[in-house]
Amino acid sequence: MMSAFSWPQNGMPPSVGSAGYKAAFGTKVTAREGSGAHQAEGSRHRAGSKDMGESASNQGVLEGDDAPGQSLYERLSQRMLDISGDQGVLKDVIREGAGDLVAPDASVLDITLWGMELGLLSMRRGELARFLFKPNYAYGTLGCPPLIPPNTTVLFEIELLDFLDSAESDKFCALSAEQQDQYPLQKVLKVAATEREFGNYLFRQNRFFDAKVRYKRALLLLRRRSAPSEEQHLVEAAKLPVLLNLSFTYLKLDRPTIALRYGEQALIIDQKNAKALFRCGQACLLLTEYQKARDFLVRAQKEQPLNHDINNELKKLASDYRDYVDKEKEMWQHMFARCGDGSTAGES
Repeated sequence: MMSAFSWPQNGMPPSVGSAGYKAAFGTKVTAREGSGAHQAEGSRHRAGSKDMGESASNQGVLEGDDAPGQSLYERLSQRMLDISGDQGVLKDVIREGAGDLVAPDASVLDITLWGMELGLLSMRRGELARFLFKPNYAYGTLGCPPLIPPNTTVLFEIELLDFLDSAESDKFCALSAEQQDQYPLQKVLKVAATEREFGNYLFRQNRFFDAKVRYKRALLLLRRRSAPSEEQHLVEAAKLPVLLNLSFTYLKLDRPTIALRYGEQALIIDQKNAKALFRCGQACLLLTEYQKARDFLVRAQKEQPLNHDINNELKKLASDYRDYVDKEKEMWQHMFARCGDGSTAGES
Protein backbone atom coordinates (compact mmCIF):
# COMPACT_ATOMS: atom_id res chain seq x y z
CA MET A 1 0.00 0.00 0.00
CA MET A 2 1.17 3.50 -0.71
CA SER A 3 0.70 6.36 1.70
CA ALA A 4 0.67 10.08 1.16
CA PHE A 5 0.59 13.29 3.05
CA SER A 6 0.75 17.04 2.46
CA TRP A 7 1.15 20.24 4.37
CA PRO A 8 1.10 23.98 3.52
CA GLN A 9 4.67 25.25 3.61
CA ASN A 10 3.64 28.66 4.91
CA GLY A 11 1.11 27.44 7.46
CA MET A 12 -1.80 28.89 5.51
CA PRO A 13 -4.86 26.85 4.53
CA PRO A 14 -4.82 25.24 1.06
CA SER A 15 -5.45 27.62 -1.85
CA VAL A 16 -4.67 30.75 0.14
CA GLY A 17 -2.00 32.98 -1.35
CA SER A 18 0.65 31.79 -3.77
CA ALA A 19 2.52 29.51 -1.38
CA GLY A 20 3.20 25.92 -2.32
CA TYR A 21 2.29 22.67 -0.80
CA LYS A 22 4.48 19.71 -0.10
CA ALA A 23 2.96 16.28 -0.03
CA ALA A 24 4.07 12.77 -0.52
CA PHE A 25 2.91 9.44 -1.71
CA GLY A 26 5.33 7.54 0.39
CA THR A 27 7.29 10.65 0.92
CA LYS A 28 7.60 13.43 -1.52
CA VAL A 29 5.10 15.16 -3.79
CA THR A 30 4.96 18.91 -4.14
CA ALA A 31 1.81 20.67 -5.24
CA ARG A 32 2.36 24.27 -6.15
CA GLU A 33 -0.36 26.86 -6.46
CA GLY A 34 -0.08 29.20 -9.38
CA SER A 35 -0.83 32.90 -9.50
CA GLY A 36 -4.53 33.56 -9.14
CA ALA A 37 -5.09 30.00 -8.01
CA HIS A 38 -8.21 30.73 -6.06
CA GLN A 39 -10.24 33.04 -8.30
CA ALA A 40 -13.85 33.16 -7.27
CA GLU A 41 -16.54 32.67 -9.86
CA GLY A 42 -17.17 36.39 -9.90
CA SER A 43 -18.33 39.44 -8.09
CA ARG A 44 -21.89 38.51 -9.03
CA HIS A 45 -21.60 35.23 -7.12
CA ARG A 46 -24.49 36.02 -4.80
CA ALA A 47 -26.76 36.45 -7.78
CA GLY A 48 -25.83 32.99 -8.98
CA SER A 49 -23.52 34.05 -11.81
CA LYS A 50 -20.70 31.70 -12.83
CA ASP A 51 -18.47 34.46 -14.17
CA MET A 52 -14.99 34.22 -12.72
CA GLY A 53 -13.12 37.41 -11.84
CA GLU A 54 -11.45 38.74 -14.98
CA SER A 55 -8.07 39.39 -13.40
CA ALA A 56 -4.96 40.04 -15.49
CA SER A 57 -3.57 36.65 -14.52
CA ASN A 58 -6.51 34.58 -15.62
CA GLN A 59 -7.06 36.68 -18.73
CA GLY A 60 -3.57 35.60 -19.74
CA VAL A 61 -4.48 31.98 -19.14
CA LEU A 62 -7.16 32.13 -21.79
CA GLU A 63 -5.68 34.65 -24.18
CA GLY A 64 -7.25 34.18 -27.59
CA ASP A 65 -10.04 31.96 -26.27
CA ASP A 66 -12.67 34.64 -25.88
CA ALA A 67 -16.16 33.59 -26.93
CA PRO A 68 -19.23 35.86 -26.78
CA GLY A 69 -21.59 35.11 -23.93
CA GLN A 70 -19.24 32.68 -22.17
CA SER A 71 -17.73 33.19 -18.74
CA LEU A 72 -14.06 32.61 -18.09
CA TYR A 73 -15.01 29.44 -16.21
CA GLU A 74 -16.95 28.12 -19.21
CA ARG A 75 -14.20 28.93 -21.69
CA LEU A 76 -11.56 27.30 -19.54
CA SER A 77 -13.60 24.19 -18.79
CA GLN A 78 -14.24 23.47 -22.47
CA ARG A 79 -10.67 22.40 -23.08
CA MET A 80 -10.22 20.45 -19.84
CA LEU A 81 -10.57 16.74 -19.13
CA ASP A 82 -13.25 15.57 -16.70
CA ILE A 83 -11.47 13.27 -14.23
CA SER A 84 -14.25 13.00 -11.63
CA GLY A 85 -17.00 11.89 -14.04
CA ASP A 86 -19.40 14.66 -13.06
CA GLN A 87 -17.54 17.78 -14.28
CA GLY A 88 -16.57 18.46 -10.66
CA VAL A 89 -12.81 18.13 -11.23
CA LEU A 90 -11.47 19.27 -14.59
CA LYS A 91 -7.84 18.97 -15.68
CA ASP A 92 -5.61 20.57 -18.29
CA VAL A 93 -2.05 19.25 -18.62
CA ILE A 94 0.46 22.09 -18.99
CA ARG A 95 3.56 19.89 -19.06
CA GLU A 96 3.55 16.14 -19.49
CA GLY A 97 5.12 13.97 -16.81
CA ALA A 98 7.01 10.70 -17.16
CA GLY A 99 6.61 7.16 -15.91
CA ASP A 100 3.58 5.57 -14.30
CA LEU A 101 0.59 7.31 -12.83
CA VAL A 102 0.31 7.46 -9.08
CA ALA A 103 -1.25 4.11 -8.12
CA PRO A 104 -5.07 4.28 -7.89
CA ASP A 105 -5.05 2.65 -4.44
CA ALA A 106 -2.76 5.32 -3.01
CA SER A 107 -4.08 7.09 0.06
CA VAL A 108 -3.59 10.83 0.23
CA LEU A 109 -3.44 12.13 3.80
CA ASP A 110 -3.76 15.65 5.18
CA ILE A 111 -5.08 17.14 1.95
CA THR A 112 -8.26 18.99 2.78
CA LEU A 113 -9.59 19.28 -0.77
CA TRP A 114 -11.16 16.19 -2.29
CA GLY A 115 -10.51 17.62 -5.74
CA MET A 116 -6.81 17.94 -5.04
CA GLU A 117 -6.62 14.30 -3.98
CA LEU A 118 -8.27 13.18 -7.22
CA GLY A 119 -5.99 15.51 -9.15
CA LEU A 120 -2.79 14.18 -7.61
CA LEU A 121 -3.87 10.59 -8.31
CA SER A 122 -4.18 11.45 -12.01
CA MET A 123 -0.60 12.69 -12.36
CA ARG A 124 2.87 11.42 -13.28
CA ARG A 125 6.28 12.48 -12.03
CA GLY A 126 7.27 15.89 -13.33
CA GLU A 127 3.79 16.71 -14.56
CA LEU A 128 2.42 20.23 -14.29
CA ALA A 129 -1.34 20.57 -14.61
CA ARG A 130 -4.13 23.08 -14.11
CA PHE A 131 -7.28 22.00 -12.27
CA LEU A 132 -10.74 23.47 -11.78
CA PHE A 133 -12.51 22.23 -8.65
CA LYS A 134 -16.25 22.75 -8.33
CA PRO A 135 -17.43 23.75 -4.83
CA ASN A 136 -18.31 20.15 -3.86
CA TYR A 137 -14.67 19.21 -4.52
CA ALA A 138 -13.22 22.37 -2.96
CA TYR A 139 -14.51 24.55 -0.13
CA GLY A 140 -18.23 23.80 -0.44
CA THR A 141 -20.96 25.99 0.96
CA LEU A 142 -18.72 27.47 3.66
CA GLY A 143 -15.84 28.68 1.53
CA CYS A 144 -12.60 29.69 3.22
CA PRO A 145 -13.10 33.26 4.52
CA PRO A 146 -11.98 35.86 3.87
CA LEU A 147 -10.47 34.94 0.51
CA ILE A 148 -12.72 32.13 -0.74
CA PRO A 149 -16.47 32.92 -0.85
CA PRO A 150 -19.08 30.16 -0.36
CA ASN A 151 -19.94 27.96 -3.36
CA THR A 152 -16.81 28.95 -5.26
CA THR A 153 -15.06 27.14 -8.10
CA VAL A 154 -11.29 27.35 -7.62
CA LEU A 155 -8.35 27.10 -9.99
CA PHE A 156 -5.12 25.33 -9.00
CA GLU A 157 -1.84 24.68 -10.76
CA ILE A 158 -0.14 21.60 -9.30
CA GLU A 159 3.30 20.21 -10.06
CA LEU A 160 4.07 16.65 -9.02
CA LEU A 161 7.79 16.63 -8.38
CA ASP A 162 8.15 13.10 -7.08
CA PHE A 163 6.51 10.32 -5.11
CA LEU A 164 7.84 7.29 -3.33
CA ASP A 165 6.22 3.89 -3.31
CA SER A 166 6.10 2.55 0.21
CA ALA A 167 4.75 -0.78 -1.04
CA GLU A 168 8.05 -1.44 -2.82
CA SER A 169 10.03 -0.57 0.30
CA ASP A 170 7.83 -2.58 2.69
CA LYS A 171 7.95 -5.62 0.44
CA PHE A 172 11.73 -5.50 0.18
CA CYS A 173 12.23 -5.03 3.92
CA ALA A 174 10.10 -8.11 4.57
CA LEU A 175 12.60 -10.29 2.67
CA SER A 176 15.31 -12.24 4.45
CA ALA A 177 18.92 -11.09 4.21
CA GLU A 178 19.64 -13.94 1.80
CA GLN A 179 16.77 -12.91 -0.46
CA GLN A 180 17.81 -9.27 -0.40
CA ASP A 181 21.32 -10.25 -1.43
CA GLN A 182 19.88 -11.55 -4.70
CA TYR A 183 19.08 -7.98 -5.71
CA PRO A 184 21.66 -5.54 -7.09
CA LEU A 185 23.18 -2.99 -4.75
CA GLN A 186 21.33 -0.13 -6.46
CA LYS A 187 18.03 -1.68 -5.38
CA VAL A 188 19.18 -1.76 -1.74
CA LEU A 189 20.37 1.83 -1.94
CA LYS A 190 17.05 2.92 -3.45
CA VAL A 191 14.99 1.23 -0.73
CA ALA A 192 17.24 2.62 2.00
CA ALA A 193 16.85 6.11 0.52
CA THR A 194 13.07 5.66 0.51
CA GLU A 195 13.10 4.67 4.17
CA ARG A 196 15.26 7.69 5.00
CA GLU A 197 12.89 10.00 3.14
CA PHE A 198 9.97 8.57 5.09
CA GLY A 199 11.90 9.23 8.26
CA ASN A 200 12.60 12.79 7.17
CA TYR A 201 8.91 13.46 6.66
CA LEU A 202 8.02 11.99 10.05
CA PHE A 203 10.79 14.03 11.68
CA ARG A 204 9.41 17.23 10.17
CA GLN A 205 6.05 16.31 11.68
CA ASN A 206 7.75 15.99 15.11
CA ARG A 207 6.99 12.25 15.10
CA PHE A 208 10.47 11.44 16.29
CA PHE A 209 9.80 7.90 17.51
CA ASP A 210 8.30 6.92 14.15
CA ALA A 211 11.14 8.64 12.31
CA LYS A 212 13.65 6.66 14.34
CA VAL A 213 12.01 3.40 13.23
CA ARG A 214 12.33 4.35 9.55
CA TYR A 215 15.95 5.44 9.92
CA LYS A 216 16.81 2.20 11.70
CA ARG A 217 15.24 0.17 8.91
CA ALA A 218 17.40 2.02 6.40
CA LEU A 219 20.52 1.47 8.49
CA LEU A 220 19.79 -2.24 8.93
CA LEU A 221 19.45 -2.69 5.16
CA LEU A 222 22.79 -1.01 4.57
CA ARG A 223 24.63 -2.77 7.39
CA ARG A 224 23.67 -6.26 6.41
CA ARG A 225 24.43 -5.73 2.74
CA SER A 226 27.74 -7.28 1.76
CA ALA A 227 29.19 -5.26 -1.10
CA PRO A 228 32.46 -5.80 -3.00
CA SER A 229 35.27 -3.47 -1.97
CA GLU A 230 34.89 -1.31 -5.07
CA GLU A 231 31.23 -0.60 -4.14
CA GLN A 232 31.62 -0.31 -0.37
CA HIS A 233 32.06 3.46 -0.61
CA LEU A 234 28.50 3.67 -1.98
CA VAL A 235 27.17 1.87 1.08
CA GLU A 236 29.17 4.10 3.44
CA ALA A 237 27.96 7.22 1.65
CA ALA A 238 24.37 6.05 2.10
CA LYS A 239 24.93 5.23 5.78
CA LEU A 240 26.28 8.67 6.67
CA PRO A 241 23.04 10.73 6.38
CA VAL A 242 21.10 7.96 8.14
CA LEU A 243 23.52 7.99 11.09
CA LEU A 244 23.37 11.78 11.25
CA ASN A 245 19.58 11.70 11.23
CA LEU A 246 19.49 9.06 13.95
CA SER A 247 21.81 11.14 16.10
CA PHE A 248 19.59 14.20 15.68
CA THR A 249 16.43 12.17 16.32
CA TYR A 250 17.76 10.75 19.57
CA LEU A 251 18.66 14.26 20.69
CA LYS A 252 15.02 15.20 20.09
CA LEU A 253 13.98 12.14 22.10
CA ASP A 254 16.24 13.32 24.95
CA ARG A 255 18.50 10.28 24.64
CA PRO A 256 21.93 11.94 24.37
CA THR A 257 23.93 8.77 25.06
CA ILE A 258 22.48 7.04 22.01
CA ALA A 259 22.73 10.25 19.99
CA LEU A 260 26.43 10.38 20.81
CA ARG A 261 26.90 6.77 19.73
CA TYR A 262 25.37 7.37 16.30
CA GLY A 263 27.29 10.61 15.89
CA GLU A 264 30.57 8.82 16.60
CA GLN A 265 29.66 6.12 14.07
CA ALA A 266 29.17 8.87 11.48
CA LEU A 267 32.63 10.21 12.34
CA ILE A 268 34.13 6.80 11.57
CA ILE A 269 32.90 7.31 8.00
CA ASP A 270 33.86 10.99 7.81
CA GLN A 271 36.00 12.23 10.69
CA LYS A 272 35.69 15.86 9.59
CA ASN A 273 31.95 15.90 9.12
CA ALA A 274 30.77 19.11 10.76
CA LYS A 275 27.24 17.85 11.41
CA ALA A 276 28.51 14.72 13.14
CA LEU A 277 30.91 16.75 15.27
CA PHE A 278 28.12 19.18 16.12
CA ARG A 279 25.69 16.40 17.12
CA CYS A 280 28.33 14.79 19.30
CA GLY A 281 29.03 18.13 20.93
CA GLN A 282 25.33 18.67 21.61
CA ALA A 283 25.02 15.19 23.12
CA CYS A 284 28.05 15.69 25.38
CA LEU A 285 26.69 19.03 26.54
CA LEU A 286 23.42 17.38 27.55
CA LEU A 287 25.45 14.74 29.37
CA THR A 288 27.37 17.55 31.14
CA GLU A 289 30.62 16.22 29.71
CA TYR A 290 31.85 19.74 29.12
CA GLN A 291 35.41 19.04 28.00
CA LYS A 292 34.29 16.46 25.42
CA ALA A 293 31.55 18.82 24.26
CA ARG A 294 34.11 21.58 23.77
CA ASP A 295 36.45 19.30 21.85
CA PHE A 296 33.71 18.23 19.43
CA LEU A 297 32.33 21.73 18.96
CA VAL A 298 35.74 23.32 18.40
CA ARG A 299 36.45 20.69 15.73
CA ALA A 300 33.09 21.42 14.14
CA GLN A 301 33.83 25.16 14.20
CA LYS A 302 37.15 24.51 12.51
CA GLU A 303 35.29 22.87 9.61
CA GLN A 304 32.59 25.56 9.43
CA PRO A 305 33.80 28.74 11.16
CA LEU A 306 30.77 30.81 10.16
CA ASN A 307 28.10 28.30 11.15
CA HIS A 308 25.75 30.12 13.52
CA ASP A 309 24.42 26.93 15.13
CA ILE A 310 27.91 25.76 16.03
CA ASN A 311 28.97 29.17 17.34
CA ASN A 312 25.77 29.51 19.37
CA GLU A 313 26.29 26.06 20.87
CA LEU A 314 29.79 27.06 21.94
CA LYS A 315 28.32 30.12 23.66
CA LYS A 316 25.75 27.91 25.34
CA LEU A 317 28.52 25.56 26.46
CA ALA A 318 30.45 28.46 28.01
CA SER A 319 27.33 29.70 29.80
CA ASP A 320 26.38 26.23 31.08
CA TYR A 321 29.91 25.57 32.25
CA ARG A 322 30.00 28.87 34.18
CA ASP A 323 26.71 27.96 35.85
CA TYR A 324 28.10 24.53 36.67
CA VAL A 325 31.27 26.01 38.23
CA ASP A 326 29.25 28.53 40.22
CA LYS A 327 26.98 25.78 41.59
CA GLU A 328 29.98 23.63 42.46
CA LYS A 329 31.62 26.57 44.25
CA GLU A 330 28.43 27.32 46.16
CA MET A 331 28.06 23.67 47.16
CA TRP A 332 31.61 23.50 48.53
CA GLN A 333 31.16 26.75 50.41
CA HIS A 334 28.08 25.34 52.13
CA MET A 335 29.95 22.14 52.99
CA PHE A 336 32.89 24.03 54.52
CA ALA A 337 30.51 26.32 56.37
CA ARG A 338 28.76 23.33 57.95
CA CYS A 339 32.12 21.79 58.89
CA GLY A 340 33.19 25.04 60.47
CA ASP A 341 29.96 25.29 62.45
CA GLY A 342 30.39 21.73 63.67
CA SER A 343 33.97 22.27 64.91
CA THR A 344 33.02 25.49 66.68
CA ALA A 345 30.16 23.78 68.44
CA GLY A 346 32.46 20.90 69.49
CA GLU A 347 35.07 23.24 70.97
CA SER A 348 32.52 25.10 73.06
